[in-house]
Amino acid sequence: MNAKTVLVAAVAVAVALGVGYLLGQRSADYPAPAADATGATAPTQGSGERKILYYRNPMGLPDTSPVPKKDPMGMDYLPVYEGEDTGGNAIKINADRIQALGVRTERVARRTLEREVRAVGTIEVDERGQYTVSPKFEGWIEKLYVNTTGQPVARGQALAEVYSPELVSAQREYLIAYRATRAMAQSGADAQQGVRALADAALERLRNWDISEQQIARLRDTGEPRRTLTLVAPASGVIVKDPPVAGMRFMPGEPLFRIANLGTVWMIGDVFEQDLALVKTGAPASLRVDAYPERSFPGKVTFVYPTLNAETRTARVRVELSNADALLKPGMYGSVRIGGGTARDAVVVPDSAVIDSGAKQTVLIALAEGRFEPRAVRLGRRAGGLVEVLSGLEEGETVVTRANFLIDAESNLKAALGGLTAGSATAGVVHAADGVLDEVDAKTGVMTITHDPVESLKWPTMTMEFVPANSAIPGSVKPGAPIRFEFVERKAGEWVVTKLEAARSAPKPVTKAPQPAPAGAHKH
Repeated sequence: MNAKTVLVAAVAVAVALGVGYLLGQRSADYPAPAADATGATAPTQGSGERKILYYRNPMGLPDTSPVPKKDPMGMDYLPVYEGEDTGGNAIKINADRIQALGVRTERVARRTLEREVRAVGTIEVDERGQYTVSPKFEGWIEKLYVNTTGQPVARGQALAEVYSPELVSAQREYLIAYRATRAMAQSGADAQQGVRALADAALERLRNWDISEQQIARLRDTGEPRRTLTLVAPASGVIVKDPPVAGMRFMPGEPLFRIANLGTVWMIGDVFEQDLALVKTGAPASLRVDAYPERSFPGKVTFVYPTLNAETRTARVRVELSNADALLKPGMYGSVRIGGGTARDAVVVPDSAVIDSGAKQTVLIALAEGRFEPRAVRLGRRAGGLVEVLSGLEEGETVVTRANFLIDAESNLKAALGGLTAGSATAGVVHAADGVLDEVDAKTGVMTITHDPVESLKWPTMTMEFVPANSAIPGSVKPGAPIRFEFVERKAGEWVVTKLEAARSAPKPVTKAPQPAPAGAHKH
């Protein structure tokens, strides 16, 4: 080996040592990215990239990680970037979208709440102001002075002329006895007493037939029995029963005229059983009828009937109303508000702020920067368009009172609001997939579906249980048929199918996974 060869080898060794030293120094200054327990490495971020806050479970389970990781099915946890985290169940909507939806809010306040009871019913005649003209003898109608239903009459007004043979005979008997008492004025005491007794008996008979004292006095003065008797109105009012026909025969006790005084009427309303404790005798009431929508009629509760309708679970309440101008007609339908309920200080919100699904009541809390959070509440009494909030809200919070009707009543609140946020990676986004409808549980309605990979969730092909948004979702699709369906996450780990239709192709076969499946999923 010559000197030139030795020199070249020495230079090569020196260069290799220098490069190794420099690489070692660079490694010391820039350590390799850390790896988690699954072997995944956390990505580095440049100064221009969005900041990753944490990583969430791809199946929507309440599990997060500060570093990348995989779930038991081998799916990567999804990154949540700064600005996407809305804080728990909160949803973020941009300002333009809020304005387009016409969202209106109102601050929760404490107010005095006095409950009113509302009822519906009909106007009826005051039973205390009804009168019937029923002769106590047999006869015939000779002449009618009042012959129209609804015709007003005054007290003492002539109604009809009637003929009765019994009445004519009774008048003659009285005249004979009356003349005899005058003729025997100079006779003995016993004779006068006997004749007077006959006259008194005949007079009592006429009075028992409701012959007025004026008519009896006229009989004495004229000395001639009248062939007909005039029937008069016992009170002022209107005729509320079909009057008789001229020439008709009537029997004793048969009602010929029925008169009602409509100066005071009743409104008989139906009050729900749950409101009966708030209805007190003497409580003020206000009535409205369709005939006069611009006017209310004041009244008061005079009686609460002692029985309850078992079918409607309502009780009848009587409200007495003045009707001097005769605007209220028997048979009219109306609604009444009954006051007098207990007043108390309470936290209240408008009725429009409450989304009632039947199973629970929810309101939307308006947070800062266009963020909204659904919150379950427990409600109390209602009055005047307001509802008492027993729990779930604090005074000073802000609730949405308008545009919350856009929430689908059959979807979870968060899932429905998630569809309003463009580009959101949080739960509530609508996902679509192809698959096969394996079976539908006849009792619970839960559907077992084998689906293809879902790119939006980074799911592989697998079999899972889905809940239909309503019973009509499966439709006419039979188990075993290929389908195309859409679904959302209603709550953590619960996936709800919102749309399902038959497809032409079946999904790929399910691949077995050695890891245990997440909640709601089944391995083949």
